[in-house]
Amino acid sequence: MLHYAVIFLVIALVAALFGFGGIAAGAVGIAKILFVIFIVLALVSFIASLMRRG
Repeated sequence: MLHYAVIFLVIALVAALFGFGGIAAGAVGIAKILFVIFIVLALVSFIASLMRRG
């Protein structure tokens, strides 16, 4: 998941570099959503592993 967020961020940077503002904004939005999903899943996994040990 984090891999895809980084890929969309790179796409956004390249699109912004070449002047494609709409594509860059869309790619940044997708990257943000994927990053938030990654963080939530990572926290859930961390908390679940703590519950299993205890």
